[in-house]
Amino acid sequence: MNWNIEIIGLIAAVLTTVGFVPQLYKSLKTKNVEGVSLTMYLILFVGLLFWLAYGFLIDSFAIKLANIVSGVLVFIIIILRVIYKNKS
Repeated sequence: MNWNIEIIGLIAAVLTTVGFVPQLYKSLKTKNVEGVSLTMYLILFVGLLFWLAYGFLIDSFAIKLANIVSGVLVFIIIILRVIYKNKS
């Protein structure tokens, strides 16, 4: 594994993964998920699973880490979307 290349991947992973945090925070704080597209997050979650599989196949730490963390964040948003949408 070339760590010089992995560092670039880790920086990209942190920046793209952190992008889910504001939506998660807002959903938790307001319990309002009206603008959250369940279809988009479900498609994104499946895509993340494929990226995770790819990360394992090429043994990329950055891709594995990013997609595990992103997958957890997206899965939580999906759960909140289902729970809070039923309470509206």
